[in-house]
Amino acid sequence: MSFTLDGKVALVTGAGRGIGRAIAEALKQAGARVMRNDLDAELLDPAESLAGDLTDPAFPQRLVDATIERFGALDIVVNNAGYTWDNVIQKMSDEQFQAMLDIHAAAPFRVLRAYSGWLRETAKREKGEGRRVMRKVVNITSIAGTDGNAGQAGYSSGKAAVIGLTKTMAKEWGRYNVNVNAVGFGIIETRLTQVMGPEGAFIEVKGRKIAAGIQPQVMEVVKNVCPLGRPGTVEEAAGAVLFFCSPLSDYVTGEVLICGGGMHF
Repeated sequence: MSFTLDGKVALVTGAGRGIGRAIAEALKQAGARVMRNDLDAELLDPAESLAGDLTDPAFPQRLVDATIERFGALDIVVNNAGYTWDNVIQKMSDEQFQAMLDIHAAAPFRVLRAYSGWLRETAKREKGEGRRVMRKVVNITSIAGTDGNAGQAGYSSGKAAVIGLTKTMAKEWGRYNVNVNAVGFGIIETRLTQVMGPEGAFIEVKGRKIAAGIQPQVMEVVKNVCPLGRPGTVEEAAGAVLFFCSPLSDYVTGEVLICGGGMHF
């Protein structure tokens, strides 16, 4: 069965690189018009994006409003933006823990709250006209959120929280013909999971230099415990999200699909 997303408008957060960029490209190739968001404006084409900090409480409303103003609609929301800031609990600061909740739980909540006004009014009008138009929300979680992972109390908590948000919004928005699902990733080849060299690996987020990457010996363990024996590619990750954005999932809602090569922590 083939499908097209012609005529659909999508919003993808964290779309400047990695999985988010692959998701945006997959949606575009399927025919959707895509608004991309990222913290780093240099990674985006200004013609089809709005850079900004999703942890700023006022920004998600600006982003949703800008998408609807530019494209006239919003049919697909992919809450993908995120990063890891890890430590064992005795060394984890309040700032570190809260940062993970802010980007992985509060930001998706605010994006969906911002979307709710236009969505409700549009769905009610369509119902009055005797039309059923299916729309999609895909929230990104992780096997750290479903299984937990040592050293990731903050990240795991944020990713678990977005599962609760997903299941709740599936119940609230079913009446508006919205499928709300989550995709949980295992080890996908991105800058956050790069194998560390002798000097280590870091990312910079809002002026913070944060350690990232995986020790070479840890990656070997991952390959051994993953049934498919390898990390996934960003294109493979995007494929799982694309399913939930497509008409193929019109009768699937409130679910969590794990895209991890069969690996669990």
